[in-house]
Amino acid sequence: MNQVIEKQHQTKSPYEDISPFEFKDKLISLAQGHKRGTRTLLDAGRGNPNWISTTPREAFFALGQFAVQESRRVWDEGNLGGQPNLNGIVQRFKAYVDSNTSTPGVRLLDDVVEYGIGICGFDAEEWIYELVDGIIGDNYPMPDRMLVHTERVVHNFMIQEMCGNGSTCGRFNLFAVEGATAAMCYIFDSLLENYLLSRGDTIAIMVPIFVPYLEIPHLHRYQFKVVEIRAVGTDENGNHTWQYPHSEIEKLADPSIKALFLVNPSNPPSVAIQPESIQQLIHIVKQHNPSLMIISDDVYGTFVDNYRSLMADLPFNTIGVYSFSKYFGVTGWRLGVIAIHEDNVFDKLLKQLPSENKEILKLRYASISPHPETIPFIDRMVADSRQVALNHTAGLSTPQQIQMALFSGFALLNKESTYKQLTKSICQRRMKLLYDGLRLPPPNLPYDADYYTEFDLEEWANLYYGSPFTDFLKRNYEPLDILFHLAENSSIVLLSGRGFHGPKWSIRVSLANLDDDAYAHIGGELAKILEQYVAEWRNS
Repeated sequence: MNQVIEKQHQTKSPYEDISPFEFKDKLISLAQGHKRGTRTLLDAGRGNPNWISTTPREAFFALGQFAVQESRRVWDEGNLGGQPNLNGIVQRFKAYVDSNTSTPGVRLLDDVVEYGIGICGFDAEEWIYELVDGIIGDNYPMPDRMLVHTERVVHNFMIQEMCGNGSTCGRFNLFAVEGATAAMCYIFDSLLENYLLSRGDTIAIMVPIFVPYLEIPHLHRYQFKVVEIRAVGTDENGNHTWQYPHSEIEKLADPSIKALFLVNPSNPPSVAIQPESIQQLIHIVKQHNPSLMIISDDVYGTFVDNYRSLMADLPFNTIGVYSFSKYFGVTGWRLGVIAIHEDNVFDKLLKQLPSENKEILKLRYASISPHPETIPFIDRMVADSRQVALNHTAGLSTPQQIQMALFSGFALLNKESTYKQLTKSICQRRMKLLYDGLRLPPPNLPYDADYYTEFDLEEWANLYYGSPFTDFLKRNYEPLDILFHLAENSSIVLLSGRGFHGPKWSIRVSLANLDDDAYAHIGGELAKILEQYVAEWRNS
């Protein structure tokens, strides 16, 4: 092994305790720090996909052209236009569509408008005006939580994708936010501000998980006590299933656990919770912990067949968080929603707060309502996102909301799910290429999204060579050695699964953000390192 690798396992690495995303920057620097000729940096450490959804974007730009025409129609002085006018906008839109049938995106735009009128029952004039005024972005978001018609369309998308198109899920209120990361910040803050969680309370986190969910609870502001619900399930051959054993789920029966945070399907294993565990969780909530607050980040749900979020099975207890970033390739747009059922535990707990806490909260929200005690939790979250005093300027920018509506409309109208099948097939194909390069069978995991894979070096060593080789590996190397080796010698950047509170010797590979042939190469380079470990052991 090279000199850099040797140094890593002599003492504890200074990188073991930092976020894997910060550690990734060190690996990128190492991968770029030597002259490598034509070798390309392959960074499979980040989860943004290398595909984009094109047609909804075309519809967005086509709508933008119509909207600018509407502005110039009202007031046109060269570079200056006026605010769009509602009167007669339906006829002008139809004329625009008829005269631009060959313009990319116009057909989808017209279909989304018709969907709103025919399926949602929108007034045509008000619906088209919301789209036009929203994309122009000349007014503050109104309502601040989410535009009225846009919320309905996105709600239907959420029911389709997160609730298995179930009609029994009921009605959710949505808050449009700057992606799931902003949603996390808003939720943590509002739970604390409203005394639904207090500093030092006990929460549960299902691990492995996206790293910020592990880091935020320990900030000085929160200092939560954390109970980990670990996905340590294995099959009859000892392979990880990334499911939660009965004994792990059972921890949630403890009523001192006030909240549960999870990413489902998980990150990085990329596996959805099995139905048996969902049923166990439902039973625990109903019988033992009825006030449990659940926050479920469902960004990868669209990559699993017949996916159902906990917001479908435990709607009273669950805040659903969804980001459009992965499915539609819009990490730069920052598009997401927070979904809370109309009848929910958060509002119930607000009513049960001690009188002294209620009085403090009356003062906090007094500037935005004559009856602040009646403000539901989701609207408090909107106000908290702007420190309450700036509530009148709260909300996601209207052009972002319109793009969200067009993505949602596109998915709702794609009845054959051709786009969904295409995105899923990309991930599945790359999974096979990676494991073909490793010369190993790909994992056969029910409920797998295939957006990431988590390769456990210790599991591999035990399954193929037994405990003597595993012991040799642990005596002579550290888990980060393989990542340093890949970066320095192959310009490949992967992340440690340990940083996500996964197995110590596991490696996280994003299957979304590189071209197909890169995964065969990554698998081959990993195989070379594994072969070197085996050869060294046999010669020792």
